[in-house]
Amino acid sequence: MYQLLRPLLFRMSPEQAHTASLWAARMAQRTVLPLVASQYRFEDERLKQRLWGNTFPSPVGLAAGADKNAQAVPFWEAVGFGFVEVGSVSARPAAGNPTPRAFRLPEDQALINRLGLNNEGAEAVAERLEQGRSDRSRPLGVNLAKTHDPDIMGEAALEDFRTSFRHLVGPADYVTLNVSCPNTPDGGTFEDPAALDTLLDAIAAEQKAPGLAVPVLIKLSPPLSDRVLFDTRLEEILAVTTAHDVDGFIATNTAPDRQGVQTSDERLEEIGAGGLSGPPLEDRATRLVQYLYRATDGEIPIVGVGGVHDAASAYAKIRAGASL
Repeated sequence: MYQLLRPLLFRMSPEQAHTASLWAARMAQRTVLPLVASQYRFEDERLKQRLWGNTFPSPVGLAAGADKNAQAVPFWEAVGFGFVEVGSVSARPAAGNPTPRAFRLPEDQALINRLGLNNEGAEAVAERLEQGRSDRSRPLGVNLAKTHDPDIMGEAALEDFRTSFRHLVGPADYVTLNVSCPNTPDGGTFEDPAALDTLLDAIAAEQKAPGLAVPVLIKLSPPLSDRVLFDTRLEEILAVTTAHDVDGFIATNTAPDRQGVQTSDERLEEIGAGGLSGPPLEDRATRLVQYLYRATDGEIPIVGVGGVHDAASAYAKIRAGASL
């Protein structure tokens, strides 16, 4: 299907193509969802596993970023994903960065985006997820990020995360704290170990309220190299997350640098800043999965994200230590 649609999609800008794809997914789930599921959904007992009290029918899920506002969750389940992570969602609605803000790198089969956490806000997304709760059959993750506003810092930033958490913890089977987004000037603030410690204190306080306990995962930045053997900052982050009994890691976010790409320097300079995703990120993400697995003795589940584009690349993440 993709080979048939690719020429049409590539006549659009990347963001237009993404919007069109979401529209098509929403239309399909309203009209022909059983037919889609009959053609694409696949289950095998050998793929099932229990994590965080939930059954994942397949280890391959849809990462955050594709469906920020949770518009097509039943469709993603129907085409075979074992779980879906929506978001990033922030406490307040955000328009994101000015366009153009997504760029193809055809030579690398990759994408650069600086969307800037555009989303409808925690309250709107929570309402949509609650309304569609009965239509879901697979685990749902919700990715939370701080509202894209440089004036929201310090205690206000903590309250921003707490607000999102309160709204979205109900429909979520797990919550991801996106502390490493490279697409806003202040997006990586909470990946600093001291700031992360403060944030996890705030979220732990929220979880003490009735009905607000949920597994919490941390999404990390990619390492600077695919040959990471020891990283002091990562060790500090692991010490903080261990102290807070964090339930899992997501490795990795998009990369702010341009390592491993074949696209010309002139084109990259023309595009400018943004997070890199796709095959150029694959080896670095896999290396971080391996690093985290060894550092935690395989006791904390890891979701491997970055450059997964076929069965072999998915299996490489699993061999490195990823549960999902």
